[in-house]
Amino acid sequence: MKRIIIAGGTGYLGTVLARYFRKTWEVVILSRKSMTSFDSEHNIRFVHWDGQTLGNWTKELDGAEAVINLAGKSVNCRYNDKNKQEIFDSRTNATTIIGKAIQLVATPPKLWINSSTATIYRHAEDKDMDELDGEIGNRFSVEVAKHWEKTFYDFEIKNIRKIALRTAIVLGKTEGVMLRLLNLVKFGLGGKNGSGSQFVSWIHENDFCRAVSFLIEHEQIGGNVNLSSPNPITNDFLMKSIRKVTKNPFGLPATKWMLKIGAFLIGTEAELILKSRRVVPRRLIKSGFVFQYPDLEEALVEIIN
Repeated sequence: MKRIIIAGGTGYLGTVLARYFRKTWEVVILSRKSMTSFDSEHNIRFVHWDGQTLGNWTKELDGAEAVINLAGKSVNCRYNDKNKQEIFDSRTNATTIIGKAIQLVATPPKLWINSSTATIYRHAEDKDMDELDGEIGNRFSVEVAKHWEKTFYDFEIKNIRKIALRTAIVLGKTEGVMLRLLNLVKFGLGGKNGSGSQFVSWIHENDFCRAVSFLIEHEQIGGNVNLSSPNPITNDFLMKSIRKVTKNPFGLPATKWMLKIGAFLIGTEAELILKSRRVVPRRLIKSGFVFQYPDLEEALVEIIN
């Protein structure tokens, strides 16, 4: 059975991937948390690491088919100096130590996938952003993504394929963004956010897993890959669609200043909602990937019902 390593695998995306791959792969999750050492029924093993230093975990990479690094502090916080440094450090430290581990093992993984983010592109309402022509933005979240990718690509390792996943918002059943949006709609706060014209790039969690599997199988693909639906939508359309699927006809809108106050009160940043991310998966589509949920309403029906 082929072995796949998922660093930072106890978060939402890591858990989704582990459940997807466990049927046909041996899954090893690198985690800072204390977890059950072995789940023989589901082909999942948990191995401790601190995301900063080499240790016994490095031997898991020897002979593995792929390593996927998802480790990093959540950006869903206030951007004060302390949190900013932790966001930077958690991403670059984990990426650096995985690169060093790969250099040490006798048989390196065939593929190293490192997480990045679709937020790396500029605020865009005027045109789509793909991997070839997409324009890189500025501000803190973009600088994080740029530094993250630079750390990743600075490792020059022979005979290993490398992919940076520029992932959009992942919509799914268990946790993540979808539950927060559903709660807003439930309490009558499901109107547009700000102008509502800002674009939202998204991907159904099953298509996220299928796309990662597709990238593993297609050895000609390397470099930056956008993981998003081919159909980004506006925030206004997103909130209307959620209200439609949940049969909640009314939703109060939130102005920009309301969002800034609300974000401050709950310890996050309004930028996470107000930035327009109009990202499309050009490389996936050109390589022949077919989305199971390319359109939002169909994805919402599957997630919510």
